[in-house]
Amino acid sequence: MQAIRSILVVIEPEHADSLALKRGRLIAGVTDAHLHLLVCDRRHEHSALLSQLKAELREDGYSVTTEQAWNDSLHETIIDVQQAEGCGLVIKQHMPDSPLKKALLTPADWKLLRYCPTPVLLVKTATPWSGGVILAAIDVGNTDSEHRALHDSIIDHGFEIASLAKAQLHVISAHPSPMLAAADPTFQLRETIAARYREQCKAFQAQFDVDDAHLHIEEGPADVLIPFAAHKWQAAVTIIGTVARTGISGALIGNTAEVVLDAVESDVLVLKPQALMDHLEALAIKS
Repeated sequence: MQAIRSILVVIEPEHADSLALKRGRLIAGVTDAHLHLLVCDRRHEHSALLSQLKAELREDGYSVTTEQAWNDSLHETIIDVQQAEGCGLVIKQHMPDSPLKKALLTPADWKLLRYCPTPVLLVKTATPWSGGVILAAIDVGNTDSEHRALHDSIIDHGFEIASLAKAQLHVISAHPSPMLAAADPTFQLRETIAARYREQCKAFQAQFDVDDAHLHIEEGPADVLIPFAAHKWQAAVTIIGTVARTGISGALIGNTAEVVLDAVESDVLVLKPQALMDHLEALAIKS
């Protein structure tokens, strides 16, 4: 978070009390990042609103610029502006779609999570971050270098947000159910599976000072456990990673990040592996 120099905040004109802008102010106030306010609309003029917001923010000491744009779709417009402005974080208020609409069309926020080359913070509530719980969700079962780097990034962001907001950081990882037919005896017993996962967490526990009381290794699917944990600890922010799966498999199965986004009652910060962000950035530049 501290390394982010510019933040893109998507403004929804119909929502005068912008939750995204509140989070943008909070983060920029601590990091001194520049705020770029974006209204995505091709039909109506919003220069008066943007001028008012810019004046108020500048009076409060923020560095801010504004823009109204539209390019084919909401997520494409946001990504185009993010690229043009060099923003290291996108903040948008999450607007849930109806189940029927989601069954027919991929929600714009899901597309933003899949294709945006930077971290995306989707704001869902006005719950203060200060003094709350920050929940970082990782997949300890994937131990390749890309996943380990993603885990470090998730916990690093969680640690930074917890430090900035004087909040508690909790880390959760789901593990599979025991399989009696598994070749490795470790995966035949619930206790040995949990012990192996907890052992794999020791390195980042030492690095980020996460004690056993704040590390939770639970059995079950991640898209069920993460919302359960977020509700149990009344998390203010849930931090998750995504591999941004697309195509038919993504449409049928659904990315964990997308399922979690709709299920949790907290803000959601979504991160991607660096190689994937580089790939998405290259695609954005070509388009």
